[in-house]
Amino acid sequence: MAEQVREENKMGTMPIPKLLVQMSLPMMLSMLVQALYNMVDSIFVAQINEEALTAVSLVFPMQSLMIAIATGTYVGVNALLSRDLGRKDFERANQVAKNGIFLALCSYIGFATFGTLLAKPFIYFQTDDPLIREYGVQYLTIISILCIGVYAQMIMERLLQATGKTHFSMISQMMGAVINIIMDPILIFGLFGFPALGVKGAAMATIFGQMAGMSFGIYANIKFNKEININMKGFRPNIHIIINIYKIGAPSIVMQAIGSLTTFGMNKILIQFSSTATAVYGIFFKLNSFIFMPVFGLNNGMIPIIAYNYGARKKDRIIYTMKICISAGITIMVCGIAIFWLFTPQLLAMFNASENMYEIGIPALRIIAISFSFAGYCIVSGSVFQALGNGVYSLINSICRQLVFLLPSAFILANFVGLEATWWSYPIAEIASALGTTYFLVRIYRQKIAPLGHENDEHKSELT
Repeated sequence: MAEQVREENKMGTMPIPKLLVQMSLPMMLSMLVQALYNMVDSIFVAQINEEALTAVSLVFPMQSLMIAIATGTYVGVNALLSRDLGRKDFERANQVAKNGIFLALCSYIGFATFGTLLAKPFIYFQTDDPLIREYGVQYLTIISILCIGVYAQMIMERLLQATGKTHFSMISQMMGAVINIIMDPILIFGLFGFPALGVKGAAMATIFGQMAGMSFGIYANIKFNKEININMKGFRPNIHIIINIYKIGAPSIVMQAIGSLTTFGMNKILIQFSSTATAVYGIFFKLNSFIFMPVFGLNNGMIPIIAYNYGARKKDRIIYTMKICISAGITIMVCGIAIFWLFTPQLLAMFNASENMYEIGIPALRIIAISFSFAGYCIVSGSVFQALGNGVYSLINSICRQLVFLLPSAFILANFVGLEATWWSYPIAEIASALGTTYFLVRIYRQKIAPLGHENDEHKSELT
């Protein structure tokens, strides 16, 4: 019976639109909730004072790096696992899953060590303000030393996604988000007899949420994910599998790590104007996650579909999936542009904005939002590259976007024109990135998709 279930994996047979909705919608909803708790965290912190909000903004690059390593590693795990399931190589799929869990533990040890030894130098390098330094060190130390939850939660979610069980992945993310949202005001302001911990409370609320999501993810994989076995008894790391995971995932890690470096660099550029400019930049990242998270959820549903059908050599299903996802990604981002332009004052008001923050933030959010539609196209296409094992294309494009166009143009505009002009570096970089993405998309089609041939009429009917 188990073999029959395996042979009928829906990623190779279900009509593509229905499959994408089933795979992506739960992830889009859960990631929207995740974006909500990231934003709520900053909203509550902003009620302490603007220095606290600035401190959390300065910590953000390191948080992004944590997520970058987790996401990139698990992109590799997800792609290999889905491909092996498509080839019916279930033993190798089990080994990929177990090595992914091992890498999650290794990542946690690395960041716990960083939090213990380097949190203070990291914050002190960015600002001389004693209050911002105090808040920043408190927040970064806690989220680094106790980050086991984020790594374990994410690997468990990716294992569920790779086998099509995205509803359990959604529950894991939503559970973590809801607990974080509930605990934020309790721990920050000291409600219901708890001590008022301020910025420390915001960090602890995040940890509690991650631990809850991790616990459910482990339970769901053991109880319901019968296509893979994650029993670690007798496990030994497989260097060959780990290398293959990072061949696919390393470009994603580097891309997002470059994003952390870019955020760090932008913070340094903006703080020369004022801490308020840096706080506005932090607010932008919290707000734009509402626009970007649905696209990332779409990608999380798309990657195993494309990887599975590439392993099964089903060309038309790959192409149809790409077309739908790119169109959906651009549409979501256009909606984001409308929100940022129509409701800019209301968005800033959620963060207890001062008059100075309104003056800086309104043009900043509207100018950066212009880049969203280009970003949607690039994000989805980059995930196509990763699903087909060519993540290096995304890497090259990301390096050019952020290190060749974004940071240099921001530095030039900031120093020779002024603060408002600095925000135009985002549209400039995204347009350049869209051109590079188009080149690589045509190239990967010719190299990997076109040689697969075509499916017969019976299989084509399964697309719709």
